[in-house]
Parts: sequence; structure tokens; C-alpha cells
Amino acid sequence: MAAPLPEKIQTAVVTGGATGFGALAVRALHKAGFRVVITDVDPGPAEALAQELDLAGETAVIGTLDVTKPDDFQTILDRSVERWGSVEVLVNNAARTAVQPVLEIDPADFNAIMAVNAGGTFTGCQIFGRHFRDRGYGRIINMASLAGQNGGTATGAHYAASKGAILTLTKIFARDLAPFGVTCNAIAPGPMDTPMVRSVITPEKMAGALANIPVGKLGDPDFVAGLVALLAGPEAAFVTGACWDVNGGIYMR
Repeated sequence: MAAPLPEKIQTAVVTGGATGFGALAVRALHKAGFRVVITDVDPGPAEALAQELDLAGETAVIGTLDVTKPDDFQTILDRSVERWGSVEVLVNNAARTAVQPVLEIDPADFNAIMAVNAGGTFTGCQIFGRHFRDRGYGRIINMASLAGQNGGTATGAHYAASKGAILTLTKIFARDLAPFGVTCNAIAPGPMDTPMVRSVITPEKMAGALANIPVGKLGDPDFVAGLVALLAGPEAAFVTGACWDVNGGIYMR
């Protein structure tokens, strides 16, 4: 039996939350009333974002987190629980991307990207999932990608494979945590108008890329950030194990 929904302000931990889409997700969660723990390997940009959101440091704080290190996840969780009593939301956003022909990928590079993207998501789901299970409530949102569904057309096989693994992990954690009042969902954006996407789709490739998107434009990352906040809320109790497609019609199921 799940515990009653928390009455106090809820705490959301976001990995890779200092810049790019992660920062948008942090802003959306904070705007929706969540306390945010902005984690990243680089504390500088995270600190700047936290001060932008709350100079007093009450509802926006930072934490150094390398998602390939389980101890870092545990430290963030332990410190958050020590300060506020619990954590209610985890957003697994941290990721690495690379563009490279599959026959030229060094196995070491493949494993490194899998370790960050898929391995980091697994570790976060496992460590925070235990906390959520024990208290009878939690929300996990995993950032996947269209590349994990269609094999990737503008990214490397290592990135696409890692995002496909995230989709499978989402189903597994959703199934096992559902009896404890914990949901686990994935969001699979297509090409969004973000620095990461623009680093992959260079200006000379942009016209061709847009021609392959049925709606004819890049996605709005603010909309996707709002979807993160929606899935993080108590009202999202009846959706779990789902992949939310936001891809402009490139991939339809």
C-alpha cells in the first residue's frame, strides 16, 4: 500500500542539470513548485543556475555527480534526505553523444557512452528506486531519445544503443516498483532545438534534417521540460512504464 502523498514541498534531483536540456527541466520543475537539486560533473554552471532560481539556496541547490559512480548517487541521496527528510523525484538526464560511423567506433568509446547514458540511468533508478520503494512514493523520469527507437540517423550507434537500453530499463523499473507507489517513465524526444542537437546537425545539414521531419521544424525543448514536470507530479500516478514520444511525426507507433 502506497503512503499518502507528501503534503510538504517535494524534492527533485536532476542529473546533468546545469546546462542544455537539463537546465530547462530544472527550471520547469522549480516553476512547478519543486525543490530542485541540480547535479552535474561541473559545479560552476550548476551554482549559477541555482543562484538564478533562488539566491537564498532554499529551493535550488547543487551537487557534484558523475553518473558513472554509484557512490556519487548515494551521496546526493543521503545528503538530500539528511537535509529534507526525503526525495520524491529523480530525472535521469545526463548523457553523452557522438556522431561516428558504426564500423569506425572504437569498442572503448562504445562502452564509455553506454556507461554514462545507460549505466548512469540504471544506477540512478536502482539507488533512488530503493528509497522511493521504502517510503511508498516516487517518480522517475528517464530521458531517452528517438535514436533509441529508430536506430538513430544523425547520431552514433553507441548513443542510439544506450537510449534503447534506457527504454528497456524504464519498463523493468516501472514493473518492479509499481506496487510501491513509484512510477517510472521515459521521454523520447526527436531533434529538439538544443545546443546538443545543433552540435550534431550542423548548419549545412539543417535543411535536409528539417525536410525529414513531417512537421518541418525542430522540437520545442521547453514543451519537453514541461512534460518532465507533469510526469513528476502526484497526479501522474496512473502512468508508468510509458515512453512519451515527442518527435514531430518522424516515428509513429
